[in-house]
Amino acid sequence: MRIVIVGGVAGGMSCAARARRLDESAEIIVLERGDHVSFANCGLPYLVGGEIADPSSLLVQTPASLKAALDLDVRTGHDVTALDAAARTITVTTAEGVDTLAYDALVLAPGAVASRPPIIGLDSPRVRTLRTVDDAVALRDRVDHGARRAVVLGAGFIGVEAAEALAQRGLHTTLVEFAPHVLPPVEDELAALVTAELRALGIDVRAGTAATAIESGTEHDTVVLDDGARLDADLVVLSVGVRPDTAVFEAAGVVCARGAMLVDDHGRTSLPDVYAVGDATASVDAVTGAVRPVALAGPANRAGRLVADAILRPDTARPIPQPIGTAIVRVGRQTVALTGANRAALAEAGIAVDTLHLHPGQHAGYFPGAAQIHLVVHVRRDDARIVGAQAVGPDGVDKRIDVLATAIRAGWRIDDLIDLDLAYAPPYGSAKDPVNLAGMVGENVRTGTLRLWYAQDLADVIEHALVLDVRTSAERATGHLPGILAIPHTELRARLGEVRQAAAGRPVRVMCQSGVRSAIAHRVLAQAGFDSASLSGGMLTLRAALGDRADATLVTGSVTV
Repeated sequence: MRIVIVGGVAGGMSCAARARRLDESAEIIVLERGDHVSFANCGLPYLVGGEIADPSSLLVQTPASLKAALDLDVRTGHDVTALDAAARTITVTTAEGVDTLAYDALVLAPGAVASRPPIIGLDSPRVRTLRTVDDAVALRDRVDHGARRAVVLGAGFIGVEAAEALAQRGLHTTLVEFAPHVLPPVEDELAALVTAELRALGIDVRAGTAATAIESGTEHDTVVLDDGARLDADLVVLSVGVRPDTAVFEAAGVVCARGAMLVDDHGRTSLPDVYAVGDATASVDAVTGAVRPVALAGPANRAGRLVADAILRPDTARPIPQPIGTAIVRVGRQTVALTGANRAALAEAGIAVDTLHLHPGQHAGYFPGAAQIHLVVHVRRDDARIVGAQAVGPDGVDKRIDVLATAIRAGWRIDDLIDLDLAYAPPYGSAKDPVNLAGMVGENVRTGTLRLWYAQDLADVIEHALVLDVRTSAERATGHLPGILAIPHTELRARLGEVRQAAAGRPVRVMCQSGVRSAIAHRVLAQAGFDSASLSGGMLTLRAALGDRADATLVTGSVTV
């Protein structure tokens, strides 16, 4: 059997390696358009920033090493330009000319290419993408040869990493994002923490704006933004997203949706014996059911392995699981991670959720180095299943998001988290791990023991409710909402009459610093007959949700108690 695989890196190479392990007699040919068939593209920003010194360390395998270890016929510099499904052949263009190659099974793993928005002057030689080892080397060389000002267009994961890398090298770096905030898939209240960290790194963050033109000059380029700003740049990194690289195969009859190849749960396309994996395929979101590409290395690697199984062991091959989109990125001293669906995707899918905001320590508070994790968990209102989670913090974020990703994959309810027996010692966690705490808070919401109000409800709450701030006077002095009633939670039971008089029949919306004390106060108020709710995540979440509007919204100074 001849298996031809178009494209290497994650999906293609994992398919090739698995196919060889299953069948020593198969002829396996891998065709790669570029110079490198197996490289760690996730490490590219760290090469630019200097944390990875040697470009060759990103080359996971070479054609020679793959031939020696797995007897794979890997051909770089081979560009597939046509597919004839009826003849079961592909057309390949190389430096030597054009050739035709027959196949018994064809696996398409062409990946994605950088999107190119309609920006005038985008062809300037100072503009680079960051998709290949050569891209990273070229960017690093420009820094080494005197570049001092950089503009990064796009603040997704790669854009943020590129901006950090360039700032780390001493460049004055501006990060431009068309969406309202950096890392668009991240919730507003967590993205504000990322923006603050980027600014702490010296990066100029311009969100809610886009480049309209790049003007080339003798000494530098100028990036023109749609708000009128003009940014001088010695180099420009284009990182506004990617699109599936599927034009050749769609023209040959592979059915696509918005450019991504549609496949079944074994990777089969609409053409016989033609399979597809990776960034160029459309996946069904495990939470929302949305059909979209998922440009992540983990799902591509796993899908490649399963496609090899489908080709060579079809009777026992497991289906490719629907991805839940777990991702993580380092930003300065902070780690940002997410899994499942975010608030916008859930709303678009019509899935009603309760959202939990927690700010627990990553390990025991009495052990040196304790720091907060800012955790958001979305829970389906109808069946209490966990459908999304995100977190930001300097330590321990990866552990908690990985546990929550496992819970989403398993279809767990929020209260299942309470009973997880997680590793605990003071340097690593707490007896009540943040994941356990999320389960406890979620169960309280589900059973009606806790009722929440959200930062997004602020305008309505200020207009129609009494805001009761149960923090200490020192905490309130750093910033509080106008028109609040201030009563420390330890005094509330003795002062319920004051609350009743101030509320004058209105609902009472309680807040504290992180949501713990306001939950206690809510229980006191609810059992005394008040229409009460606790601010999810407290002032920490509210301030983050307000972002740059916080100083204009909050009042500083003391409040009469």
